[in-house]
Amino acid sequence: MSDRRTEAKYSSLKRRHVLLGGAAVCVSQVVACARPAPSFEAVDVLVRDTVRQGEAPGAVVVIGHDEKIVHRFMYGKRAIVPVPEPLSWDTHFDMASLTKPTMTALSVMQLVEQGRVGLDERVSQYFPEFSCNGKGNITIRMLLTHYSGLPPDVPLNDPWTGKAEGVRRAMTSPLINQPGEKFVYSDINYIMLGLLVEKLSGVPLNQYVKVNILDPLGMTESGYLPSSSLRPLIAPTQYDEQGVMLRGVVHDPTARRMGGVAGHAGFFSDAQDMSLYAQALLDRLKGRPSRFPLRQETLVLMTTPQQPAGKTDLRGLGWDIDTHYSSPRGDVFSRRSFGHTGFVGTSLWIDPDSDSYVLILTNRVHPSGGHSVVKLRHDVATAAGKALGLSAPV
Repeated sequence: MSDRRTEAKYSSLKRRHVLLGGAAVCVSQVVACARPAPSFEAVDVLVRDTVRQGEAPGAVVVIGHDEKIVHRFMYGKRAIVPVPEPLSWDTHFDMASLTKPTMTALSVMQLVEQGRVGLDERVSQYFPEFSCNGKGNITIRMLLTHYSGLPPDVPLNDPWTGKAEGVRRAMTSPLINQPGEKFVYSDINYIMLGLLVEKLSGVPLNQYVKVNILDPLGMTESGYLPSSSLRPLIAPTQYDEQGVMLRGVVHDPTARRMGGVAGHAGFFSDAQDMSLYAQALLDRLKGRPSRFPLRQETLVLMTTPQQPAGKTDLRGLGWDIDTHYSSPRGDVFSRRSFGHTGFVGTSLWIDPDSDSYVLILTNRVHPSGGHSVVKLRHDVATAAGKALGLSAPV
């Protein structure tokens, strides 16, 4: 059979839609030849509407299902100012708080797996100075689940700078609740966890992550402190306090003041690498061959409820399961699904029950903040789940 006839025969099994100039790229693949390919047009409409309404300059959406990417869609711009730039598949984004579960919590759990730290050990065993202000009983598990009682962040109302000062502020932070009493999402928790990784490994967090997570997964386009050569590919966020547009410099002010590498923020990546991560994680959870650098039973711990007994805000070890931050689950993915968001507009939600994930990458704060993709995350997940044949969460 000639190449032309072969192409014609299989053209009905694929749908490709490309609008040049960075406006949109959409690729849908057939999940199984025995049934029609799901239509993700509702997802695309949601993305286009959000961008046209000015809630984000642009967005990249990736939907994974049954071990492959079944849909990807890009729409809008990578940058609006100082000049418009088209969005592309290889655009790099500030992952913001997606750093917490994907890099920092995973690093900690590798050390737990190796027997170098215990989940219910006190943080003060490793950092005696942390025990001040009633923090002596806070455990590693409490940091991972945000039940430590610490406030959301260190003080930022004065012009401090430097990692040493950020560490001092985290170590000496007061409590706002008793440890184990209440779920309060806190960057200080993950600043401390990043410091723990550095103390136990003897290397900076960004180096540990590269050797123990990024290299094993083949995430070649990801890391902290991106080089200046990558700047043209990086989606800018917003103006800093001096009126300079942040591009390739972490948006989070605490991480930025600490030098760009911290346990709670600082990681940059793109859609390809984050899809690799999500798929490897799913494969490990499902017991399939995987390069994910953690054992299946350890990963199960990370992705199932680990909060104190009797508490209704459900958190895994790094991952959100069922709290007021869980809107990226949508209406139809399983109640056993999990995920996380990032302040600048990133999110990843993973559902082992349906063998699916939804990745959304935006720089919704560009150029001056004030925009929201909360509804987009929820609605895209719902539309994606329905397209995959899901009807109600269990």
